[in-house]
Amino acid sequence: MNTKLRAEHVGSLLRPAPLLRARTDYTEGRITAAELHSLEDEAIKDAVRRQRDIGLDIFSDGEMRRASWLTDMAEAVDGFVQQRVMLTWKGPGGGEEASTANAVGSRLHKLRKLTGRELPFLGTLAPDGFPISKFKITMPAPSNFMLASYKPGLTDKFYPTHSDLLKDVVEIVRDDVEWLVSQGVTYIQFDAPYYSHYLDPHHRAEMERQGRNADSELEEGIEADNAAMSPAPRDTVTRALHICRGNSRSRWYTEGGYGIIAGRLFGEIDMDRFLLEFDDQRSGNFEPLREVPRGKTVVLGLVTTKRPAIEWRDVLLRRIEEASRYVPLEDLAISPQCGFASVAAGNLITIDDQWRKLELVASTAREVWPC
Repeated sequence: MNTKLRAEHVGSLLRPAPLLRARTDYTEGRITAAELHSLEDEAIKDAVRRQRDIGLDIFSDGEMRRASWLTDMAEAVDGFVQQRVMLTWKGPGGGEEASTANAVGSRLHKLRKLTGRELPFLGTLAPDGFPISKFKITMPAPSNFMLASYKPGLTDKFYPTHSDLLKDVVEIVRDDVEWLVSQGVTYIQFDAPYYSHYLDPHHRAEMERQGRNADSELEEGIEADNAAMSPAPRDTVTRALHICRGNSRSRWYTEGGYGIIAGRLFGEIDMDRFLLEFDDQRSGNFEPLREVPRGKTVVLGLVTTKRPAIEWRDVLLRRIEEASRYVPLEDLAISPQCGFASVAAGNLITIDDQWRKLELVASTAREVWPC
C-alpha cells in the first residue's frame, strides 16, 4: 500500500534526560524494570503528542525502549553473545568502535517478539486519538546481520556462511511481520543502513580483499528482506525501507552515492517507500532516483539529524524541485535523513533542535503538497 504521507521522521527520537538517567539507574540496580517502563511510557506519550501537534503524517514511539535501533534482536533472540564487529566511524570523535549489534555465537532461537515490548502500549493510546494505524513500526532489516553480527572465527562455527545465518534471521523477522499485521499495524519500516557498505568504494574493496562478492551479497540481502516483509499485504500495509550511512552520536561509517546499487535495490526490493539519506555530499546527487519504479514514494532525507543548525526552507524547496526531475513530485515526501537517536545517547543536538527540525519538515511538506 502506498500512501500520500508527505512529512515523517525515520523513527528514533532523543530521550529526555530523566529517561537516560533512569536507564543508567536500572542497569546499576537502583530502580526496578517496572519503574523504568513507567518512565518510558510517559516519554512515549509526550513524544507522540508532540508529533501530532507539529503535524507529522505518521508517528513512532521514538524507539524510547531501545538501547539502539537494532538491539532488540539480541534481547529477543538467544544465540547472540557479548562480542562485537568493529566499525570505523567518521565525524565527531570518530575512530574504530564496536557496533551496537552483538555477534552471533550459537544457533539462533527466538524467545519473544522483537517488537513485543513496544506495540502493546501503542494500542493503549487509541482512546486519546492515536490508533495503531497512525504509527509506523521500525525493525532492523535481516540484511544488516550478514555484516553486523557475522564474526569470522566465532559465527562460522555455527553458520558456515553469511547466507546460512541470513536464512534464520529472515524467519525471525518474518514472524514479527506476521504478528504486526495481525495486530492491525499498517506501516512497517525496515531500517537497513548496512546496504550502504555496498555503495561505498572502500568497503567494496575490503569485501573483495576478503574474497567476498559485494554484488552477490547485495542480491542476497534484497531477497532476504523481501522474504521477511512478504507477510505484509500490499493492499493494507505500507512497506518502507530506510537507508543511511550510519548514525551514532552524529557520526557515520560509509560514504558514496546510490548509483552503484540503485538499479538492483530500487528495482528489485519489494517496498512502497524509500526513506533515503540526502543531507549532504556524502549521499551523492539525486540522479540515481531515476531507477525508482513509478508509483513508489521516495522520502527525501534532506534535514540532518547530525548537526544543530536549522536548514533554510528555500534550500529544501529547491532540492525537492531538483529531485522532482527524476521522481514525479506526487511520488516524493520529506523527512530528516536518519533518526535523532539511533543509539540511546542520541546525536549531538538538543531536544529543542530536534523539534524545530521536525516542525520544518512538516511546514515544508504543507507548502509543497498543500492537499
